[in-house]
Amino acid sequence: MREDTVRFWRSNFMSGRVDALRARVAPGPAAMKSQAALRVVAPLLEEPVADRPNWTIARLRAEIEAQSGVCISRSQLSKALRKKSSVGGGRGTA
Repeated sequence: MREDTVRFWRSNFMSGRVDALRARVAPGPAAMKSQAALRVVAPLLEEPVADRPNWTIARLRAEIEAQSGVCISRSQLSKALRKKSSVGGGRGTA
């Protein structure tokens, strides 16, 4: 670990105690592909299970590309679905 890192953490701790050391979301651009993918996927996965096809990651990727023109990787789509379901957005593709 570098001295600068320790100095930075120590300074944060002195100004805000333990709360200042908690992990935060790093600043950066919004995940455009993930947002576009979730706009397509959300209605598909909200249909009653009895009435919907069996969606796999590969099928979802193909549907996303067909509807929105966005090509998203398997791992990025999987992360977006996990994040959505962990926030209370419903079940993923289980």
